[in-house]
Amino acid sequence: MLDSKLLRSNLQDVADRLASRGFALDVARIEALEEQRKTVQTRTEALQAERNARSKSIGQAKQRGEDIAPLMADVERMAGELSAGKTELDAIQSELDSILLGIPNLPHESVPLGEDEDGNVEVRRWGTPTTFDFPVQDHVALGEKFGWLDFETAAKLSGARFALLRGPIARLHRALAQFMINLHVTEHGYEEAYTPYLVQAPALQGTGQLPKFEEDLFKISREGEADLYLIPTAEVSLTNIVAGEIVDAKQLPIKFVAHTPCFRSEAGASGRDTRGMIRQHQFDKVEMVQVVEPSKSMEALESLTANAEKVLQLLELPYRTLALCTGDMGFSAVKTYDLEVWIPSQDKYREISSCSNCGDFQARRMQARFRNPETGKPELVHTLNGSGLAVGRTLVAVLENYQQADGSIRVPEVLKPYMGGIEVIG
Repeated sequence: MLDSKLLRSNLQDVADRLASRGFALDVARIEALEEQRKTVQTRTEALQAERNARSKSIGQAKQRGEDIAPLMADVERMAGELSAGKTELDAIQSELDSILLGIPNLPHESVPLGEDEDGNVEVRRWGTPTTFDFPVQDHVALGEKFGWLDFETAAKLSGARFALLRGPIARLHRALAQFMINLHVTEHGYEEAYTPYLVQAPALQGTGQLPKFEEDLFKISREGEADLYLIPTAEVSLTNIVAGEIVDAKQLPIKFVAHTPCFRSEAGASGRDTRGMIRQHQFDKVEMVQVVEPSKSMEALESLTANAEKVLQLLELPYRTLALCTGDMGFSAVKTYDLEVWIPSQDKYREISSCSNCGDFQARRMQARFRNPETGKPELVHTLNGSGLAVGRTLVAVLENYQQADGSIRVPEVLKPYMGGIEVIG
């Protein structure tokens, strides 16, 4: 979340910056609540001082043998007023906190201005879009040709937006995940982690999914125990490893990577990408997370993005890198790069990774800090996350870009060791 002090001291400036990303901050309501808070706090502090003075005078009056009943009644009345004042202050602060939790992060000054995806800026391209001298098939047709990609059975088991992978395609999917994890661990310096797939609400609040995006989550209610949520991304579990911690500066940067299933209800995506594996309720992803010193976070974003790009380069999949504009960035990000891979059947680039610097936004929600060696005082860390990559979408890209005229699929060179030396499937 944003720093409450920043809101109090530069409210209109914050509102203007948020407007650039399409968020209308209720300035009038915040100002009214702040004024109310100050009034109640001033009154309460004055009342507490008066009560302390009266309490002291009771002892003095008692020593003089005076009747202290009126003084006692007065102190008791003040105690009731103080309790009411505290209740009022708590209610005001609760509303302010609720507003804060719903406010997105402030965009970095280098983020291009724009209302939606049309305002995104292409930074670079790698590779040439794949062309064929035969009719292109999409990944659904290619997968169903041999019965290895089965949406009908998946629907029988679970309903829409699920896929059943079998045989060589299931193996190819696993090979992609293992290749990505090995690359990030052995060459990019990440520590592999295996995390819970179910988390409690504070973890999701810490990374910004709650309360704003609850409708996009799968929730498991438990009587007498805290509700659990299926993770929408390993970003949640990996980033929260440092929640509530004060990390030694010598430990930074901390770099985690995990391969997990991800679960999203896609509540806001009705009717979008209903065919195939592009948008599903369950999908696998290799997620990278970095926890860094504040001065290093923009440098870390470039590194994180390069790590994701390396996967596509080694797979020899054409892609482009976009700097997202203010109106298209995610809730917690100060700056984001999206990687879009070439999908031949759609004749366009489609998102396959999103790499974001969240600044201290998540750290403030999680109270994740490091001890500054110069001052000896705890300060908020900066957190970053990125897909390295979404496994299902990478499978889609491999199937389509490596297809042959007979519907068979060439295996990318870097995946052959993970496929037992198989060169072609189908």
